[in-house]
Amino acid sequence: MKTRHFLLTLLAGAATLAAGHATAQQQQQRPIRLVVPYAAGGPVDVTARMLAERVKDVLGPVIIDNKPGAGGNIGSDMVAKAPPDGLTIGIAATATNAVNPWLYSKMPFNAATDFAPITQMVRVPNVLVMNADTAKRLNINSVADLIRYAKANPAKLNYGSGGNGSAGHLAGELFKKEAGIFALHIPYNGGNPAQLALISGQVDFNFDNLATAAPNIRSGKLKAIAVTTLQRSASLPDVPPVADTLKGFSIDTWWGLVAPAGTPQDVVAKLNQAFVAALNAPETKTRFASLLAEPVGNSSEQFGAFMKTELAKYEKVVKATGAKVD
Repeated sequence: MKTRHFLLTLLAGAATLAAGHATAQQQQQRPIRLVVPYAAGGPVDVTARMLAERVKDVLGPVIIDNKPGAGGNIGSDMVAKAPPDGLTIGIAATATNAVNPWLYSKMPFNAATDFAPITQMVRVPNVLVMNADTAKRLNINSVADLIRYAKANPAKLNYGSGGNGSAGHLAGELFKKEAGIFALHIPYNGGNPAQLALISGQVDFNFDNLATAAPNIRSGKLKAIAVTTLQRSASLPDVPPVADTLKGFSIDTWWGLVAPAGTPQDVVAKLNQAFVAALNAPETKTRFASLLAEPVGNSSEQFGAFMKTELAKYEKVVKATGAKVD
């Protein structure tokens, strides 16, 4: 009887271990959901899909889940409220994690505390552009020329943007503040209408996303005056940064990967290692270059510190504009 009892106990234990092992395998086989808080087809979505394809051999399937709306807040909120098990991650971007907390009167999540940073993915320079004919007529070839003209001709310049609180609007206001000049802000319903207004001569200058402005820069319709990154962009190596004239000026577009706050550090480290390796792959750099996006791929600590700095920077910029979304 004792032998029979021992055998039954042993079999029961083996069954429990087997069930536990099966559960662990099922857990490992579950795909990772990467929430993109913007519509499919845009640069954030495209880069996310590129990386999802590259990390599948290490992390298993990564499924892209587009959840656009409310300036990215809907998708970001889904990530913030997801279980912190590493199976739901998302995109944090300039808008969602630096601008929106100051732009929106009510936020569904706390950008400073509700996410565990994984790594910054990319930065995309913004560029100060003018209508080429306007720049030639006003003899403006540099940031210094633009500032000098604005000071000599007060209230004569204007600039366009994709709307109140948009990246172009905030960049323009920061530029005015740092340069000590005035230019009337003219908001449009989106970046494309703002660029068309610049090309047609309705506005004098814009701060535009480099990826959007590049075709018209190449065609000669727009003149690139300066990029908004601290260093020159590999995509426009002959165009100096605004920071060469206005020290410390930096207001580019970025996005990266985050998990819900409370995700175990070893899980974050595994995700960081896989995605940073994918970002550093030569094929990734080549494909991102076609989007004029520069891969970053840093540590979770570095990305967290960067987002904290950006959040503080945009608090001042947004409050200076008075822009609000209720």
